[in-house]
Amino acid sequence: MKIDMPLKSFSRLSAAIAMVMLFSSLSLLAQEKEVYKSVADALRSGRMLAGKSGPQSLNWINGGDEYSYIAVNNETKKNEIRTFDPATGKDELVFDGEGVTFPDTSMPFNYSSFQWARDSKHILFQTHFRRIYRRSGISDYYIYSLDTKSLRVAAKDARTAELSPSGERVGIEREGNMFVYDFDSKKETQLTNDATGDTGIFNGHYDWVYEEEFGQPQAWNWSPDSKYIAFWQFNERKVPIFRMTNFESNHPEYVKIPIPQPGDPNPAVRIGVVDVESGKTVWLDPGLGDDFYIPRIYWTSDPDVLAMLTLNREQNDLTLFFFNVRTGERTKIMEEKNDTWVAIFNFYTAVDDMMYFPEGTKEFFWVSDRSGFYQIYRYAYSGKLINRVTEGDWDVIKVVGIDPKNKTIYYTSAEASPLEEELYSIRFDGSHETRLTDVSGYHQINMSPNTSYYLNTYSNFSTPRQVELCSSDGKTIKTLEDNKDVSQYIQTHAYSPKVLSSFVTSDGVRLDYSIVKPMDFDSTKKYPVVMGIYGGPESQSVYNSFEGSSWTEFLAQHGYIVVDVNNRGNASYGSKFLKVVYKQLGIYESHDFVEMAKYLKTLPYVNGDEMAIMGTSYGGYSTTFTMLSHPGVFKVGIANSPVTDWHLYDDIYTERYMSLPDENKDGYTKTSDMTYADSLRGHLLIVHSMSDDNVHPVNTMQLLTALTNAGKDVDLRIFPPGAHGAAYNFQSFILEFQVYYQYLERYLKGSNDLPNLNAEANK
Repeated sequence: MKIDMPLKSFSRLSAAIAMVMLFSSLSLLAQEKEVYKSVADALRSGRMLAGKSGPQSLNWINGGDEYSYIAVNNETKKNEIRTFDPATGKDELVFDGEGVTFPDTSMPFNYSSFQWARDSKHILFQTHFRRIYRRSGISDYYIYSLDTKSLRVAAKDARTAELSPSGERVGIEREGNMFVYDFDSKKETQLTNDATGDTGIFNGHYDWVYEEEFGQPQAWNWSPDSKYIAFWQFNERKVPIFRMTNFESNHPEYVKIPIPQPGDPNPAVRIGVVDVESGKTVWLDPGLGDDFYIPRIYWTSDPDVLAMLTLNREQNDLTLFFFNVRTGERTKIMEEKNDTWVAIFNFYTAVDDMMYFPEGTKEFFWVSDRSGFYQIYRYAYSGKLINRVTEGDWDVIKVVGIDPKNKTIYYTSAEASPLEEELYSIRFDGSHETRLTDVSGYHQINMSPNTSYYLNTYSNFSTPRQVELCSSDGKTIKTLEDNKDVSQYIQTHAYSPKVLSSFVTSDGVRLDYSIVKPMDFDSTKKYPVVMGIYGGPESQSVYNSFEGSSWTEFLAQHGYIVVDVNNRGNASYGSKFLKVVYKQLGIYESHDFVEMAKYLKTLPYVNGDEMAIMGTSYGGYSTTFTMLSHPGVFKVGIANSPVTDWHLYDDIYTERYMSLPDENKDGYTKTSDMTYADSLRGHLLIVHSMSDDNVHPVNTMQLLTALTNAGKDVDLRIFPPGAHGAAYNFQSFILEFQVYYQYLERYLKGSNDLPNLNAEANK
């Protein structure tokens, strides 16, 4: 039975009628509209559907009363840093680089990013960036004075650098040691001197697995009064080494990175706090032994008190400690345990923190799912629960602003629908909840520190990306981007809108899904299906948002139905829906993908014998595991960078969802591709880079051995250079998708008369 789109914000009947009318009109115009000439043409045109994203490199300054952004001068074609005052509408140029050179050279100055001093009169520029991992790299840093128009060196070859809140110093981490540069004395002082290298002891930057799985690039923080720097110290000596090479040169070099896998020894980690005047370091000991995590630290409103969050190895026991940074004395404030895992951030929904310590108050806020849904709780510094701020059978997604003066919290949630992210305000005591976004859709909020203003970037299934500057009461001050170019583009180019719907699985769970039908859709015909999925825990891919994928549109133009589904394990549906995957990753996800396929087969316009499943990373694992554990459902699978056995992934991610191998031996076995290698029936393409430091190529290699031993044939595409996702430049990205398309055409549609990808016409 087909179930209509579960959005509360408009009539289901009127939405259905509108979609019918839209599809009818699009079908009539299909022959008149321009289509993509090739895969390459589609990918190169992707920005035409994605649209503009509004102000680039936005930074709130002057406490949040203004913001700066980067704009391109149409005459000079140079980047300019400009500021905008929402109260007056004044837009002012503050830096264009004209005539500015690197100090003591004639070389024109350029930069990759920048940060403002708290006084909003100095800019710290990051230049010459050389990437290390996903979020980190080595750079040079320069400070620019808006008053004197002068540029001077702040730090060379630093992994990170940050202005002190006072603006008088720059904190620096270089080669595993902490430094501070003082502007008045023009002197750099080394604060730590015990680093031995990235396979030994280092300070102020994360190891690979902390950076990747706890989601932060900088492992140190200034205190609000600029007196202290709190930093992580790692000891990696016991961590196993991962090696990889791209096979270049006669004697290929191997990159060596300490990365622990499930059950391996972790790095020893501790927090130090150094007094930047005296150079004295105080070490903060939570008294938890050797094997635990410190995923977050926060400075409190008390200038001498640092908050430390710790997690046990299984990540289901969180403890909050307060430390006096002058003495190292600790106080246990609160503890939260869970039968599955305790979340401290969410990479997929851009949530950096679940705990918040607003300035000017002796209270903090914690976003917990103890009720079965993520809600906001208010605590005193003593650890006493004051009250529950939000309440309902829906998930809070992100706290975006806190106003201590008016005792108001601003947050986004799935209260309207799991397919939407809407902005609300509420008082600290839980009263006066107010929805501030009045257009249904997927809203991303960038709020000023003083909560006076925010940027609202949103779209829905019928509206391309919109960017609006709003006041804290939800009123729009200015539309910054309406993407009329996108609306005009789909009037002249073939476009199939996304339709949202849902169905009920055989075990009684409602799943939301999206469907994009062929441009010239004919309900009397049967079409092949491509299910593009991810599926990983705490992620979500189906929203009430605009369909902006040119790859999806290309497939739709070539007669494919493209589907995605919010499977169990996804966020925004409550903890029961989310955490059913605990200790059995892949089981419920693959079950739901199969249920989606079975439901689609009941639709009169779906060819149930021509269905493909494809994805990257966790989506690659979802693809291989579904193809192997549910043979025969999908005719074709395309897996990019797949995990194939959870023993082979990093320990923080895997143990969070699977527990330790010794505690869940059966779970690791039943979720491994290798367990089902002899069951493959469809056509399977695997794509992997030999330089993937995230999902190591050993995953694909061990699966290939298991499949070979079972007498099973698969197709393989190796990219020697590159990283996670395989493609390493735009040309390799195009080739990757050309290979995907031809694989679908050959094995889903049975087409053998395919163009030669090496022919010039296909470039």
